[in-house]
Amino acid sequence: MPAPAGCYNRPSGHCWSALSPVNIPVSELLVRFMERLGVSHIFGMPGAHILPVYDALYHSPIQTVLAKHEQGAAFMAGGQARATGGVGACIATAGPGATNLVTGIANAYVDRLPVLAVTGETSTHIFGRGGLQESSGEGGSINQAELFRPITRYARLVERTDYLGNVLNRALHQLRAPRGGPVLLSLPFNVQKELVDEAVLDDLAFGDAPGARSPHHLVPPLANLLVAAERPVIVAGYGCLRGGAQAQVNRLAELLGAPVATSLKAKGVIDEDSPLALGSLGVTSGDRAYRYIVEQADLVLFLGAGLNERTSYLWDEQLFSGRTLIQVDHDPEQLDKVFRADLSVVAELAPLLDDLLAELEARGHSASRPAPATGKDDSRLFPQGLGLVEALFHKLQHHFADGLMVFDDNILYAQNFYRVPAHHRYYPNSGISSLGHAIPAAIGARLAKALPTIAILGDGGFQMCAMELMTAVNYRVPLTVVLFNNGTMGLVRKNQHQHYGDRFIDCDFVNPDYRQLAGAFGMVHRRVESPAALDRAFAELDFEGGLNLLEIPVDRDAYPNYDSGRG
Repeated sequence: MPAPAGCYNRPSGHCWSALSPVNIPVSELLVRFMERLGVSHIFGMPGAHILPVYDALYHSPIQTVLAKHEQGAAFMAGGQARATGGVGACIATAGPGATNLVTGIANAYVDRLPVLAVTGETSTHIFGRGGLQESSGEGGSINQAELFRPITRYARLVERTDYLGNVLNRALHQLRAPRGGPVLLSLPFNVQKELVDEAVLDDLAFGDAPGARSPHHLVPPLANLLVAAERPVIVAGYGCLRGGAQAQVNRLAELLGAPVATSLKAKGVIDEDSPLALGSLGVTSGDRAYRYIVEQADLVLFLGAGLNERTSYLWDEQLFSGRTLIQVDHDPEQLDKVFRADLSVVAELAPLLDDLLAELEARGHSASRPAPATGKDDSRLFPQGLGLVEALFHKLQHHFADGLMVFDDNILYAQNFYRVPAHHRYYPNSGISSLGHAIPAAIGARLAKALPTIAILGDGGFQMCAMELMTAVNYRVPLTVVLFNNGTMGLVRKNQHQHYGDRFIDCDFVNPDYRQLAGAFGMVHRRVESPAALDRAFAELDFEGGLNLLEIPVDRDAYPNYDSGRG
């Protein structure tokens, strides 16, 4: 029977007046908060202290995904946030459930990914009394929320409901802020079951974030410097992808006749087969982009690029001296962090570049410069013997005409061999560079976006996260894992070869039979040892809907020739 006018139905059969408060459990309010945030999946593992939230998720459109380890759950949430630009979410019980999230949340913090972590806690009335898995920080217990404080933008143990609205509003702000990142909400068991007015949600700022404005007064001097330059070059960073400025960067490059180098995370900002593409700038890349900047450029325009160790060639002064430097970034902390630019601009990239392009076109500036000769990579990062690896990345580049997502823990090969098309998305293991990231991150992304998805990693990293393949099996997530099998922790072995007289210790190991392992997981396995076998694998594997393990043996002594400086 329908409810009378002005009333709300509830499973209990009770009816409330529309003018009266509607009280719901905090657990249900939290789930509705996540629904309004646009959360589509929540990754984690249940436990007694978080079951009220799980029960509230039972009737929610948010899909719960049972991971095999909470670290994998956090990586899944981060991968989904990275691929969609929306909020990723993970959930764990008190104590070890929460502490297992730490590495994945730290990764999201460094990558500034909007990930909401929800954890349980023992009831407040037993704080300090030694309850099972108590993590309140009282009575000698660990302080769960404090563990997350340095690796989140906001972390809160919610002990009362009278300030819950403020807590949710602050969480919302940090998850949607341009310089935001992960948020932790830790809820004691009894607080999850307390009743609150559902109208709390109506007072939160869920509307669209205010649009970023371009600093108009800096556009003319920026245009002046670019027009005056004879050999400008653009260094495009991840901010160009994050800020949706890919089209503007390409248009500016064409207008100026300026070649474009990218950071590792920004591969694909410009199609890397373009005559204006210099490839990646970085100590783990070939030297094409570096040589062009040092030998030819008279102006370098950094767009959303952080000058970290890799991109700056260990902060090589030759990149920065003797030429005009301009840096544009939405994050003021990135400006003048490594070098002092001639012009520094705090701005969201897309609106600024729109104004800059309009300014240049209003001055009658057109694409009159021919594309400069940018040369080729004269020095190779790797010795001979990696032809099969190079062929793999050539296949990735050309096989997926309708788009591809690549999550890569083994970044050195891709940085040098994968010429990323503009319609592909390449997600290298950045953040804190944790092994075991690629598979769970790819699962999180693939659940939200229907594109062929590849996870690339070495055998060392694979054994840190192989159990999450069963998560893909359980939820029928199509995924192809590319496994480089060399029986060693490659970069550790490289450093021990370069700096420790080949005194190899704790880097080599014995691998399982990956064909049998794949069979146990219910995956299709292909071991590729020749170009013909690679061709057959790409012809036979179902990249759209299958779960595949593509194993490629690699020489453990095929060391990259760069030096990390960690001798």
